[in-house]
Amino acid sequence: MDFQWYPGHMTKAKRMMQESMKLIDIMIELVDARIPLSSRNPDIDQLAAGKYRLILLNKYDMADDQVTAEWEKYFKAKGFFVAKTNSKSGKGVKATQNIILEACREKLERDRRRGIKNRPIRAMIAGIPNVGKSTFINSLAGRACTKTGNKPGVTKGKQWIKLNKNIELLDTPGILWPKFEDQTVGLRLALIGSIRDEILNQDEMAIELIEYLKHHYSGILEKRYQVDESEDRVKILNAIAENRNCRMKGNELDYEKAAKILLEEFRNGKLGRISLEVPGEEA
Repeated sequence: MDFQWYPGHMTKAKRMMQESMKLIDIMIELVDARIPLSSRNPDIDQLAAGKYRLILLNKYDMADDQVTAEWEKYFKAKGFFVAKTNSKSGKGVKATQNIILEACREKLERDRRRGIKNRPIRAMIAGIPNVGKSTFINSLAGRACTKTGNKPGVTKGKQWIKLNKNIELLDTPGILWPKFEDQTVGLRLALIGSIRDEILNQDEMAIELIEYLKHHYSGILEKRYQVDESEDRVKILNAIAENRNCRMKGNELDYEKAAKILLEEFRNGKLGRISLEVPGEEA
């Protein structure tokens, strides 16, 4: 299956981000803690060259805690400021204000020496679709500043949001990149919901997820759906359909419905804390 989704507004959004770079001091990049590397837009490193950098491992409550700790070390070793957040519950969100100030300490000291007072730090918030960016901003600001939704592509334009006298945020639309060189990256993005389900084959996605869980999180499928994990992945999807009584007219099993249930329960964290990649795999 070929994974790709790059609607026209993303080209416009990238151009808008380029034009706004001269206005900002720090780039804050939200990534999905379950796939921290695959959910990083590779264009952002080039766009934000020379800026302070902060990576937020969002939805960490749904990721494997041990793997997330490895990712924290990985990004810190590359010179990023790093923090874990859960934008839905608000955990770790408010603490990011202090991290922003810490990351920009040199800039603040420089302003102070020049006699510049009360100039706020300007931060751009970037991230791929459906990574929880709008929810994060609303939680950080303590009010509804942006639209939120379960589907990618909700935010379409940019807007400045004043947090307080010290920090202003520039919200931008979630953007992917024109071509996934590695289709494994596309699969991971599809599994977490960053590519519209309507253009994907969910049966194939579910089968790929089953294969991954069998090898990396043995026992999860058996516990959740009472299936035999020694069977092949197609038979396991068949067994999930049986377990959840997914049937069409004529009493035939509805594999598509079973696939949707599996994907939805993975995305909602009902299967447990699961990470789909670990540091070092990119090599």
